[in-house]
Amino acid sequence: MISLYIHIPFCKSKCKYCDFLSFPNSEYKAAYKEALINEINAFDCNDAVKSIFIGGGTPSLVETSFIEEIMYSLNKFNISSQAEITIEANPGTLTYEKLKAYNSSGINRISMGLQAWQNSLLKTLGRIHTCEEFIKNYELSSLFFKNINVDIMFSLPGQTSEMWRETLENVANLKPTHISAYSLIVEEGTPFYNMELDLPDEETDRQMYHRAIEFLSQKGYKQYEISNFAKPSFHSVHNCVYWQRGNYKGFGLGAASLIDNIRYKNTENINDYINGLTITETEKITKDDAMAEFMFLGLRMTEGISVKRFISEFGTDPLIKYKDVIDKYKSFFNLKGDKLSLTTKGIDISNMIFSDML
Repeated sequence: MISLYIHIPFCKSKCKYCDFLSFPNSEYKAAYKEALINEINAFDCNDAVKSIFIGGGTPSLVETSFIEEIMYSLNKFNISSQAEITIEANPGTLTYEKLKAYNSSGINRISMGLQAWQNSLLKTLGRIHTCEEFIKNYELSSLFFKNINVDIMFSLPGQTSEMWRETLENVANLKPTHISAYSLIVEEGTPFYNMELDLPDEETDRQMYHRAIEFLSQKGYKQYEISNFAKPSFHSVHNCVYWQRGNYKGFGLGAASLIDNIRYKNTENINDYINGLTITETEKITKDDAMAEFMFLGLRMTEGISVKRFISEFGTDPLIKYKDVIDKYKSFFNLKGDKLSLTTKGIDISNMIFSDML
């Protein structure tokens, strides 16, 4: 099976923390849509499609017809009747008509970027919406979709523990099927990188994270990955493909693909892309790199990695291959039957553990 990713790079304005390939420019929309459809049409694949993710940028910002044409072009593929089909949306960009059209075109999941409940924090982040607009758009979305994810963030400039608690409680009260909770990472190249920010210290960051785990568990959300929580049967199928190193094909500017252990990368130059130059990088992944990816991606998930699957795929026992790392962090690992996973404290230092595996 395979998953498909569609990149829509356009947005109304760039958030101050965003390092994704996106820009507030619409003059390329028509040409980009044509190039995107051409790339889709040029890709031959008979595998069943288990998930589709339309991300960005802000896919909900472009005209409804843009999304409808993209969805129509994807019908050439063998899309499973149970496929999870997601579109990312920013509050303030959704309307009743858009949501109805998304639903009619086959989309069955909405991922909404709230980030914080307080308008003061939304302004600090450079978000284009208010909390009130989020609530309105969430209520509209729930008329058409039962599967809704809400993105929220902690360790934000000026964010207190009380603000984080308020965000968690109000979002959980809406009863979305899925919540993604991310710690802010200030990336080089973003406006935040060159600003003096009043950020919570590391201890407060961890307290906020553990507060989310505890609170969301009480509300019926199972943590299945470092930053992701879901109601039963509503984990993100698409993201799990990434974490489990399944095959996926990315369409659009800067999109990445992994197919049969070969990684592909599309150009990040929009003029080149519009002129038909798509893939600019191709890399055959070495066995050692594939094994490391299997471990550090799989260990992001709370269920951990399957020892048997690792042996089947690579002919090597991961408990032997990574014995030094596992022994070094012995108290941070759990081994139950076939599954090797990180403890809650192991997740806190996961970046150190993963670095040692490389």
